[in-house]
This record gives sequence, structure tokens and C-alpha cells, in this order.
Amino acid sequence: MTRLILATRNAGKITELHAILADAGLDLELVGADAYPEIPDVKETGVTFAENALLKAHALAQATGLPAVADDSGLCVDVLNGAPGIFSARWSGTHGDDRANLDLLLAQLGDIAEEHRAAHFACAAALALPDGTERVVEGRMEGTLRSAPAGTNGFGYDPILQPTGYDRTCAELTPAEKNAISHRGKAFRALVPVVRELLG
Repeated sequence: MTRLILATRNAGKITELHAILADAGLDLELVGADAYPEIPDVKETGVTFAENALLKAHALAQATGLPAVADDSGLCVDVLNGAPGIFSARWSGTHGDDRANLDLLLAQLGDIAEEHRAAHFACAAALALPDGTERVVEGRMEGTLRSAPAGTNGFGYDPILQPTGYDRTCAELTPAEKNAISHRGKAFRALVPVVRELLG
């Protein structure tokens, strides 16, 4: 059985991709980066989601000699010309401080009318092979930004993005509802034919 590494220590992401691959009938052994604790995390120095995903996928593939998948994602706000974008996780200056990032973004959009609060979550997913072969696919979830957070599911900017066609924020959706429409879910599902092509 082919072993495929997903460049994450997030068990939820591994479960999500595993389910998508299994649904597609792909019999692969999927493991996370925790299976190789000696490999350091890769610095995300790219200027696009795709570049960052490729950096991480190639680094893992080279270090392990196995095919590797990585993703990078973030929130893109129309009125901010696509920001915070690749800086989503560190928008407030501290990496991974969800509450500070959310508060700063809401403050920046305080005077913006509802009709100008369009935004989307974007995700790029990359597959890299040890021989340097690479493929990148992308997924998006369109929506609008609320003026105050709502909901306790999810993380990051989930409490303020209301997906198009829904009257709830991402943080008010069940995990199953969110996975069905999420940017990451779409990108991972778009990766299935690529995995089938390259890994059989």
C-alpha cells in the first residue's frame, strides 16, 4: 500500500482527507507529519497559497522519499484587496492568535457597509512526489463577513464568515455541513483525480 503524507499535525485535517480518499476508492495509507517528528516544520515564505503549499509538500517528499500533500489557506476580503490572505494566521502580528486576528479585522471593517463585505476562504492543496513532480489544485468558499462573531464551531475567521446561501456563519455550521462546502474540502476533493493519476 502506498503511504501518503499530509503536511499537518492537525488530526481533523487528516481525518477529512482520509475520508475523501476512501470515498473515491483510493486505498492509501495516509499519515500526518507527526509520523516523522524529526522533520522540522517548513517556513511559509511563499507569496501565494499555492507557493506555500508546494514548499511544504516538496520539503516532506524530499525528506521522506514519499509522496506528500500540503495545503495552505486563508481569508480573502474583497475590500482589502484580498488581505489578510496568506497572512490570515498572523494578521494581528502573533501567529495563531485567532481572537486577536478576528478583532483586528472587524475593527478594520468597522465602517464598511454590509453590501461591501464580500469575502471568501481560499485553499490551495499541493501533491509533490520525491522526483519533483508537482500538482496544485484550489478551492474557494464564498461569503460575506458579519460585523460580530457568532458560533463556537470551527476556528480562525469561521465565526464571522457567512457562506453564500446560508443564514449562519461557518462557526454555526456542523462539521459535516462545513466540510461539504468548505474551501479545504473542495481543494481536497479536486486532488482526488491528481492522486489517482500520479499514485494509481
